[in-house]
Amino acid sequence: MDDGVAAPLRLCVRQAEGIVSLGVPADLRCVEEAVELMARHCFSGRAPSHRTSFRFRVLLAEALTNSILFGVGGDPARMVRVAAELSGEAIRLEVTDDGPGFNPQEISDPTTREAVTRPIGRGLFLIRSLADRVEFNDQGNTIWMTLPRS
Repeated sequence: MDDGVAAPLRLCVRQAEGIVSLGVPADLRCVEEAVELMARHCFSGRAPSHRTSFRFRVLLAEALTNSILFGVGGDPARMVRVAAELSGEAIRLEVTDDGPGFNPQEISDPTTREAVTRPIGRGLFLIRSLADRVEFNDQGNTIWMTLPRS
């Protein structure tokens, strides 16, 4: 039964290795809290620029939303894994789901006349526009996004 309360997030911080990871229930109500938890840990002891803070939040929110909706079909019993590898100057975000994956090359350009009126299809475009680097695994169920840490 859905009582309207999102499942609790599970945060695992491994500071010594420069890794922050988070298990997120596949529930859109968890996205905002997950993004803020990750931001708090990734920027701990730093004051990122407004631009970097914005980019981080949009990248992670879009990738999480895509994984929840398309990767695991919005099934709140499933989890999406978020991790961040922190170096002195960069953050490499990783979002992984256990879904079948997709071919990112097959996603059409959302700025075309035909695509502009569709209600979906802009998340990956935003990610590619805001990240310094975007990579996918061969299966297409993991995305890596790199951006500066400051």
